[in-house]
Amino acid sequence: MPDVRTEPAIASCSFCRKPNAEVEKLVAGPGVFICDGCVALASQVIAGAPESPSPVAPWDLEMTLDAVLAALGPVAAAGVQVERNLGLWVAKARSLKGTWSQIGQALGMTRQSAWERFSGEE
Repeated sequence: MPDVRTEPAIASCSFCRKPNAEVEKLVAGPGVFICDGCVALASQVIAGAPESPSPVAPWDLEMTLDAVLAALGPVAAAGVQVERNLGLWVAKARSLKGTWSQIGQALGMTRQSAWERFSGEE
């Protein structure tokens, strides 16, 4: 197995933001990634979860302004990563001869909207 510290960074965990070069494994989902460390943490949380459901939306929890402000950067970084990955998926569809109409339909938008957002042309 290659030394993870010498691999080039290809993607980052959508949860902790660590690049693939800093984790043992990075599992890909549809435009998102999760590292082995976050999977282990999630497993611990689920194993110790109470039986009654609690609010899952973090913004519904009682938080200080400092905690909310500290979360904004990571949330924005995850959004940037998802947007970048979406652009790469669209480029892949185009390289496979996908039309702007097909791409727009898959994204729930018009052909024109897909072209304006992803074509890179003005």
